[in-house]
Amino acid sequence: MFAVISFDGEEAIVSHADEAVEHSILLKKAGKNPNDIDKYYRIVFDKDGADWTFVCPSDYKNISVQQRRIAQFYKDGFAAISNFLAEFGYFSDINIPHRYNTELRSVRHFNIMSEE
Repeated sequence: MFAVISFDGEEAIVSHADEAVEHSILLKKAGKNPNDIDKYYRIVFDKDGADWTFVCPSDYKNISVQQRRIAQFYKDGFAAISNFLAEFGYFSDINIPHRYNTELRSVRHFNIMSEE
């Protein structure tokens, strides 16, 4: 399954992976502007887990300091995605695939999270 979840967690759009193919197509099929993809958390999920396409927009919550912005994006996204999955009845891991992990590692994200 593919899903996009609005940053406030109030809206989610879901589709079978075969129908959506990618997140921007999912938005378009739902009548949304596919160029607004950076306004959503993006996941691919099944009963075994969820892969989070972790791409933090440079203007997220107007936080100018990159480390703080990514840390806040992570906290907010983890909460919104967890709530979404729970509403679906899924209580599974949220994974950030290696290709997206570089954004986290580049700012030593996990060190920042433990310092706060």
